[in-house]
Amino acid sequence: MRKITITLLLSFSLFTCNSKKSEQQPPNIIFFLADDLGYGEVGLYGQQKIKTPNIDALGKNGMKFTQHYSGAPVCAPARYVFLTGKHMGHAYIRGNDEWSARGDVWDYEKAFKDINLEGQRPMPKNTVTIGKLLKESGYKTGVFGKWGLGAPETEGVPNLQGFDYFYGYNCQRQAHNLYPGHLWENTEKILLNNEIFSLKTKLDPQSDPYDEKSYAKFSQNDYAPEKIHEKALHFIADNKENPFFMYYASPLPHLPLQAPKAYVDEYRKEFGDEEPYLGNNSYFPNRYPRATYAAMISYLDAQLGELVAKLKAEGIYKNTIIIFSSDNGPTYLGGVDFNYFESSKPLSNGYGRTKGFVHEGGIRVPLIASWPNHIKPGTVTNHISAFYDLMPTICELANINPPEHIDGLSFKSTLLGQQQKQHDFLYWEFPSYKGQQAVRMGKWKGVRKNIFKGNLSIELYDLETDIKEQNNVSNLYPDIVKKIEHIMEQEHEPAINTKFKFKELGD
Repeated sequence: MRKITITLLLSFSLFTCNSKKSEQQPPNIIFFLADDLGYGEVGLYGQQKIKTPNIDALGKNGMKFTQHYSGAPVCAPARYVFLTGKHMGHAYIRGNDEWSARGDVWDYEKAFKDINLEGQRPMPKNTVTIGKLLKESGYKTGVFGKWGLGAPETEGVPNLQGFDYFYGYNCQRQAHNLYPGHLWENTEKILLNNEIFSLKTKLDPQSDPYDEKSYAKFSQNDYAPEKIHEKALHFIADNKENPFFMYYASPLPHLPLQAPKAYVDEYRKEFGDEEPYLGNNSYFPNRYPRATYAAMISYLDAQLGELVAKLKAEGIYKNTIIIFSSDNGPTYLGGVDFNYFESSKPLSNGYGRTKGFVHEGGIRVPLIASWPNHIKPGTVTNHISAFYDLMPTICELANINPPEHIDGLSFKSTLLGQQQKQHDFLYWEFPSYKGQQAVRMGKWKGVRKNIFKGNLSIELYDLETDIKEQNNVSNLYPDIVKKIEHIMEQEHEPAINTKFKFKELGD
């Protein structure tokens, strides 16, 4: 009897220790980043035609942000801002830099044969990233999807920037085909069962553009989003016993229009017949462009749902923080019908207002955060935040110190329903599309465009009454304009890379 009692006591003691260990273990953190997903393309944010039940469920079980912003209006700089906590005025990477001095970097066949033509100009080796900080604190770190911050065999590859494991596209140009010839696993090139052909490939001259069979070559064997997703699920299973950080940088719904047939067929039934998209020199043709675009977003949504299901199956869902967002606003080309889907609703839509531009449609993005038993389900916050807040937020959630000299401000307090410190302002600059700057200061938004053409005047919008930024009220509020002008001057530091310099601002 005494022996049984001692055994029971030891068992209870071990159970208690394991329970306490589980309670004390830092949370797993997943940042799930969509690519070119518009503010209005998710059901939770008002989308009516595209089904996103899993993203919507994440918001219903967590918190929806209504005033969250990307760090930049295009891919690479937005991702750099997330990883470093620095806004565009202090960042090393401030735009997409395809490093074209190396040769014909857009030629897929040449890049497949010559590794030196792949990838973007690298961020420096000594860059302090969220991956490095978490890895040094005991987290297993992985990045899945699109990188775009350092070409193969350079100091900018994920494995030298704080990530234990990487699987996906190193190069964002290669991601202009969702059936690529290869992906990367860490520093190893993984060949896929797909044919390589030029982005300029069109339909065969003799083919019928209304016949679905004419588009067969644009849907091949190995769909990159599926391959990437499989590796992400394995990463969760392999690291369920220790805290992990997953940066899931999906290539969806970035063009080209390519999606699994079953998903496309579902939307074909709903949308009916439509005019084909015949392609251009950057994106492939597609027989059912509306149905395919919707299918890409629903496929992305299904993958998020599978991640959540995997976390639950492994028994780690309740100790996992999931943050979902998009790297910038929706695109305006390549066969995407942004008016049909109202991609930026209630923001302005179309060229000049979405991707590539610092107006609301280009930089205001969905943000949803879920953490069972910590974030109150179904909450909505109007807290004004940006990508450079994610680094200090994740650091605080993981109970580690963020680096000094960053621009971000943790919004952990907002997530937990506590009193939150506010930004005095948010700042952007973008050395493309003729040069742009923007400042968000309370309800005010200041925008400076066409800087490279010598324009330094500032447009002013009251976002409380004019969310579409249609009424420039700069003449009515000169004092506000002056404050914004001062912020633009103080937050802009000359870029190290000459490609990103503004000579009109004194660089």
